[in-house]
Amino acid sequence: MEIALASGIGVLVAAGIYLLLRARSFDVILGLTLLSYATNLLIFSAGRLVPGKPPVLRDGVAPVLENYVDPLPQALVLTAIVISFAMTAVALVLAMRGRHDNRVDHVDGSEPKDRDR
Repeated sequence: MEIALASGIGVLVAAGIYLLLRARSFDVILGLTLLSYATNLLIFSAGRLVPGKPPVLRDGVAPVLENYVDPLPQALVLTAIVISFAMTAVALVLAMRGRHDNRVDHVDGSEPKDRDR
């Protein structure tokens, strides 16, 4: 399970970095989104991947780490999901405004050299 999750995180990071290095604003926003997904998975995996164990204390079960999953990474991931959604919305609005003002969707605002008119 850990190898599959680590591979998934690696693929998301690689795709996110590739998209960040592109010149189009939509690609950059999509790359940031993929990097935030990879970060969320990394934080979530820090809470030990143990299926079937609750994150909260229960009656009749000893309050030791062997019987529970750490709830802090789960709370951090939920917070990060909300923040990344808001960041993506703001970035999309800025990209749409930049496209409207510059008539081109390149990150630096310049026109590509091979553009057909």
